[in-house]
Amino acid sequence: MYTKYYGFNEKPFTLTPNPRFIYLSKHHKEAFAHLLYGINNHYGFIELIGEVGTGKTTVLRTLLSQLDDASYRSALIFNPCVTGVELLRSINHEFSLDLKSEFANDLLEELNRFLLAENKRGITVVLVIDEAQNLSPAILEQLRLISNLETENDKLIQIVLAGQPELSALLDLPELRQLNQRIAVRYRLRSMSMDETLTYIRHRMVVAGETGGVFFSRSALTLIHLFSRGLPRLINNICDRALLIGYGNEQRQISAGIIARAAMETVNVRQGRRYSLALAGIIALILVGTIFLLTSGYIRTSGAGNSLFGHQSDKASGSVK
Repeated sequence: MYTKYYGFNEKPFTLTPNPRFIYLSKHHKEAFAHLLYGINNHYGFIELIGEVGTGKTTVLRTLLSQLDDASYRSALIFNPCVTGVELLRSINHEFSLDLKSEFANDLLEELNRFLLAENKRGITVVLVIDEAQNLSPAILEQLRLISNLETENDKLIQIVLAGQPELSALLDLPELRQLNQRIAVRYRLRSMSMDETLTYIRHRMVVAGETGGVFFSRSALTLIHLFSRGLPRLINNICDRALLIGYGNEQRQISAGIIARAAMETVNVRQGRRYSLALAGIIALILVGTIFLLTSGYIRTSGAGNSLFGHQSDKASGSVK
């Protein structure tokens, strides 16, 4: 709707995980390094934990896209709310194994034959289970049995368990201590810093074909980070709604007011009052800080040049020099 108005080739802040748009913050780079390290060293189990919206799924999909077919066979299970037999069937299906037995032992035997054949060819087999916090203890125990498929020298399958912090609590259950002890590589994905949030927004706009048709004021960018807490999904939500509001009002500058409205429209009702109070405090701080900087001579506005995320004048964008 607003893409043509702002000069984008496509929407820059879609919620669908798209590896082409991925921005590697410090924590995302560390997550990649840990996942690849665990996979390439055949540690068996690898754990990736992250709050809702931190970008786990995008990281996983990008990881899988970078595992070349000549050296890896990979599978992604996205909906793990299944029985043990259904999970085995899903895994076998992802690896193009056709056996549709009703018995777990038959499915395990077929999977074992496949893993041994791939190991003989020098292929690393990777199984990624997203939203693993939804797995029952019984299903996690089934995964431990799958990890028992090994040779004398090597693990035949590398299993990445990715999920929200509840996954850690689940794995701490006494009945899962054997599985928990087998997880050799763990990483917790953190939210982005203020600087990373700004770079993230800029990156997505450039990938979407940004031509200078829209720009964000510094106070708007500050509010985006504060409201989103550096979580990519929330940043996308707020920015997408802000661009829609700006389009409706025929405004090419995204101001703090537009961001405040966008944030209020994208949070749920329970959060509304908390966000209203936070907004009042944030705006007060921004106003006090701006007045201080203006009176101290730290901010000055002048002719064209250096606007934030656009090509308008500094006076229009409020850029800092």
